[in-house]
Amino acid sequence: MKHFEYQITHHPGESFDQVVYFCTETAECSLNEVPGDQTKILTDILNERGQQGWELVQVYFGKDGVMAFWKRKVKKKED
Repeated sequence: MKHFEYQITHHPGESFDQVVYFCTETAECSLNEVPGDQTKILTDILNERGQQGWELVQVYFGKDGVMAFWKRKVKKKED
């Protein structure tokens, strides 16, 4: 049986103030409004965690930032 450990990380909204999920109150936004540096920040987070063996399970975008849910396989401890 596979065993996993989980981790939840929070990334402040200041880093993602123009990501598409941070639309105006009138819901005016589109993908072409996301500057390249904003997507690079998210890409860097994903790549850094991936190199540590973490797999992204879910990501939640809110007004205060991004919350990411990660998992990675762990070896079963011998009893």
